[in-house]
Amino acid sequence: MHVRTKVLLFFVLHLVSVCISAKQIDVKSLEFLTTENQNKLIFDVTEPIKHRVYVTDKPPRLIIDIKNAQLIKSIASTSGINPLFSRVTTLTVNDTDLRVMIDLKVVVNAKEYNLKSNNVANHLIVELNSKSPSKLIKLKEEASNLTLKNKLNPLIIAIDPGHGGNDPGARGVAGTEEKDVTFQIAKKLEVLVNAQEGMQALMVRKGDYYVGLRERMKIAREAKAELFISIHADAVQDSVIKGASVYTLSTHGASSEAARWLANSENASDMVGVSLHDKEDDLASTLFDLTQNDTREESVIVANHVLKSFTNISPLHKDTVQKADFMVLKSPDIPSLLVETAFISNPSEEQNLLSPAFQNKIAKAIFKGLYAYFEEINKGNHRLARFEGK
Repeated sequence: MHVRTKVLLFFVLHLVSVCISAKQIDVKSLEFLTTENQNKLIFDVTEPIKHRVYVTDKPPRLIIDIKNAQLIKSIASTSGINPLFSRVTTLTVNDTDLRVMIDLKVVVNAKEYNLKSNNVANHLIVELNSKSPSKLIKLKEEASNLTLKNKLNPLIIAIDPGHGGNDPGARGVAGTEEKDVTFQIAKKLEVLVNAQEGMQALMVRKGDYYVGLRERMKIAREAKAELFISIHADAVQDSVIKGASVYTLSTHGASSEAARWLANSENASDMVGVSLHDKEDDLASTLFDLTQNDTREESVIVANHVLKSFTNISPLHKDTVQKADFMVLKSPDIPSLLVETAFISNPSEEQNLLSPAFQNKIAKAIFKGLYAYFEEINKGNHRLARFEGK
């Protein structure tokens, strides 16, 4: 054969090979099967696939990466139906690969579960099998009763009175200091939280002393808080302005914090619950972003509940949840909000802030909002399902 013909044939065959390998695999469906001690995910695919499977524990999540694949139709969530698997999220990675992320209702570890996967007759089968059948039976019982009492492991609510010590915060025209009224409101909120079965308050500062902004976040994370609520009293030049506002973290604030955490892979690994040292940069970033995005979404949800509860007890300065780059809101894994209870720079609101009755109203409004948030979770609409109201 002529050399030129051989070269041409080589390139034609190579091109055909590339085209064949570049053909995307269709993922047509996902089925969940659960028996006494077995949990299977069965992907219906058009041909055998290359894939990898792993789990994280912060938050509990099963992740399946499928090379060169696309999803034909959306996959429905199994929350409230399956005792182990919950919300399903999918995204495209590197423009060609499919990533399927399934929230788990419990932390999965090697001591209690076996994780394996294989290709069988154009099906990808992922097995997450419990080594303890009794544990799965318990999970099934919990799935059928999402309002379980949780006396041994209550929901920790971190309450952060703004300022303190040599940082008095804003000052009213009559000399009232923000650090004092925020602490008084926080103490009243602490009483309400601790009186609620299934909840426990964590005071970020317990007296008149200064706590650094990042230290406040650290205190909440070390206590495994489910929510972080920072209490403040606003001030501006115009003494006529009044009303309450509720803030969550801005997009810019989230982005800057993500960069800071990802720069320290040890901290980021601790947050997402899986070692990132041996993971590609895009995977590490995706895992972090997923956790942070979940946190921001939950922050806005609880903030809206709190804002709504203020409408009957205090005028609103802003009637929608505001976004800001406050340092104390930057915990990537704890839903966080900042409540500006009133304007201490407004003489009438300064007097209100000094009133125990008004302080009680503010505390009750905040508590009503977070209570409504957990009630919504109880209905199966969100990732938490372990709070029971009286």
